[in-house]
Amino acid sequence: MVTNWNAATTIIKENHLSKKEIKSNIRNTLGDLAPAFVDYTESVLFGDLWKRKNLSMRDRSLITLSSLITAGNIEQLPFHINLAMENKIKEDEIIELITHLAFYTGWPKSTSALDAAKKVFSS
Repeated sequence: MVTNWNAATTIIKENHLSKKEIKSNIRNTLGDLAPAFVDYTESVLFGDLWKRKNLSMRDRSLITLSSLITAGNIEQLPFHINLAMENKIKEDEIIELITHLAFYTGWPKSTSALDAAKKVFSS
């Protein structure tokens, strides 16, 4: 399974894109395998859902991080931790979120999430 969305955050940082435009590397990693999935990701998920007005992008980042950690989907965390920081969530807030979730999702999931966060913070 291809899970290298990390490169996408590099695109966001290097190009200093608007916080309302989210770019992922998914077209490069999965475009030949699942073009419809890539189109949904770009047009529906990041092109519509993330831009709706009832929740800020900051709120959506907190919700997404919580969901990924709760489900144990650690592979996607680096992309979304970087996106969260682009959305004005500080490192200490991410650590607090993960610590809080430990009591609801379990220590192993939070330990894995903290390890992923540490790698992102140090890069």
